Amino acid sequence: VQLQASGGGLVQPGGSLRLSCAASVSIFSSSNIGWYRQPPGKQRELVAVIRSGGTTNYADSVKGRFTISRDNAKNTAYLQMNSLKPEDTAVYYCNLEFIGINYWGKGTLVTVSS
Repeated sequence: VQLQASGGGLVQPGGSLRLSCAASVSIFSSSNIGWYRQPPGKQRELVAVIRSGGTTNYADSVKGRFTISRDNAKNTAYLQMNSLKPEDTAVYYCNLEFIGINYWGKGTLVTVSS
């Protein structure tokens, strides 16, 4: 299983970015997809998850600003991030969970700074 996260970069506070997570597996549509982030010097934390059935959950810190979605035809998940804050600065990782087994991709760095 290979996961490729992309779309990170430098953005000013209040700006937007969209992250993508492309998976190279046919089990994508049956899997739960999560976005996690690890701020500098801190532990990795869950940002958002979208289950195989389409239900979603968000960390309180991003509710109303971030939107997770998926396109099963493209084996790709997305994280739309709006109204970005400096505290959103982190390496963002995507996770695929299938029957209790977790797969991780390399992260993509998001820096929110003026």
